[in-house]
Amino acid sequence: MSVGIIGGTGLTSLEGLEITRREVVRTPFGEPSAPLIHGTFRGHNITFLARHGHSHNIPPHQVNYRANIWALRHVGVDRVIAVAAVGGLGEAYAPRRIAIPDQIIDYTHSRISTFHDQDLEHVTHIDFTYPYDATVREWLLCAARDAGIDAVDGGTYGATQGPRLETAAEIRRMRQDGCDLVGMTGMPEAALAREAELRYAHCAVVANWAAGMGDGEELSMDEIREHLIHGMEAVRKMIASLS
Repeated sequence: MSVGIIGGTGLTSLEGLEITRREVVRTPFGEPSAPLIHGTFRGHNITFLARHGHSHNIPPHQVNYRANIWALRHVGVDRVIAVAAVGGLGEAYAPRRIAIPDQIIDYTHSRISTFHDQDLEHVTHIDFTYPYDATVREWLLCAARDAGIDAVDGGTYGATQGPRLETAAEIRRMRQDGCDLVGMTGMPEAALAREAELRYAHCAVVANWAAGMGDGEELSMDEIREHLIHGMEAVRKMIASLS
């Protein structure tokens, strides 16, 4: 088993990863966000990829999702843990909570969302009824329990375009649609992973209440950063507890 970790905002590197090599992968879809970092983390063979680049300079709508997923597949990764900072829309998804969602609603636009869009001999469809791999989800939930982390089992991730944060009215609409979490990188990453036949699941770190869901104040970037630091430490403990 080879595990890939896609690190999002707040996780541009994995502290404690014993690096064995860095690899620049050339793909048919352009450059991945960063070189792949291969190494071991508390006994696990890990390939780490910083979704927004190591200096966190690639906004969500400009991430080359196809190159990232293709590169992980190319080096032999078969399980992918996608870590992402999100906003919470419900009581169970308060800041600093970890959630392992089981559904997605895609609100993004103008992103290339498939590998199958050129020189086609036939149209390719994928079953996306359940967008996250059940085995990897349960693996993450077991690791959370072993690490003493009260992770939320389930929830619907609403993927928005970004890079701006949402309006309060948009969040109200998303709640009506059934969303529990809101982020900017969940799609097309998950769909591309399914096309590439990678076992993929999300580890969502709630960094803030979504717009209009908190005390009515504007979102504080300092507060978000503080919640992220706390949440990403929990993610590291989870990864260390993977069996």
